[in-house]
Amino acid sequence: MKKIKLGNTDLEISAMGLGMMGMSPGVYGEINDEESIKTIHRALELGINLLDTADTYGNGHNEQLLGKALAGRRDQAIVATKFGFGPNWQFVGGHPDYVKKAVDESLMRLNLDYIDIYYQHRVDPNVPIEETVGAMADLVQAGKVLYLGLSEANSEQIHRANTVHPMAALQTEYSLWSRDIEADILPTVRELGMTHVAYSPLSRGFISGQLRKYEDLAPDDMRRFLPRFQKENFQKNVDIVTKLEEMAREKGMSVPQLAIAWTMAKGAVPIPGTKRVKYLEENVKAAEIELTDEDLARLDKVSPESAVNGTRY
Repeated sequence: MKKIKLGNTDLEISAMGLGMMGMSPGVYGEINDEESIKTIHRALELGINLLDTADTYGNGHNEQLLGKALAGRRDQAIVATKFGFGPNWQFVGGHPDYVKKAVDESLMRLNLDYIDIYYQHRVDPNVPIEETVGAMADLVQAGKVLYLGLSEANSEQIHRANTVHPMAALQTEYSLWSRDIEADILPTVRELGMTHVAYSPLSRGFISGQLRKYEDLAPDDMRRFLPRFQKENFQKNVDIVTKLEEMAREKGMSVPQLAIAWTMAKGAVPIPGTKRVKYLEENVKAAEIELTDEDLARLDKVSPESAVNGTRY
């Protein structure tokens, strides 16, 4: 697995990471901690060191799971976690006191002395971002965190944050179906020398081709509440996936590999989420794929941003 520098730092991260949200309850249906830990271990074996979690995933379960998985393996991993959402996504918190409380709780659950990359999960509209980042910078000074990042921040917020402390990474949803950041936010990320980390490169599994109808979603699957997965949009979006499947077959790869390779060709570090070893091993092969300019142009026609039916949230 190729390694790249995180932003303007000397920290080397894998060119693809592992998103862990789906390994916790209340997200994508049934979970199995033992299988999830095997998947994390296999990711490390395959050269993936960027492991992405958050305190709100499973209300702490996800961080505890990663802590267990990294016992005796800390030196192999770059741990990225986030703060900002309260339990069950009930509020957005960015007050300095909240930041300092959140990091200590994350460190305890992860059973770690420090976090490699600490993200603000969402910008708190009621707290100036300068105050939040100031508290995050204090964590760096205290040795609790190495590098800082933002998640789903806009261009103005990114610039303001950087006046307080350098931001190493920006994490956003980015896929063939979610390209709204290309006009304004991505140029800002490149201007500041940040790493762009792309979550949901398979549009929360829709582009994987595993879903063919709304009823395929488990009753407790959060995607049942997202617009793109609603019955009125579902079949139209499946039709787009079918076109992607045709192109993938021609090129001798799976649709997930094609979609992940696209995000990498766009300069992002994708963190496709999976809780199963077989899907992880399939996804990793995307790192070996080099798409041509002709391939990228064709994908723009097959799946333009305007084609997807329904908003992200």
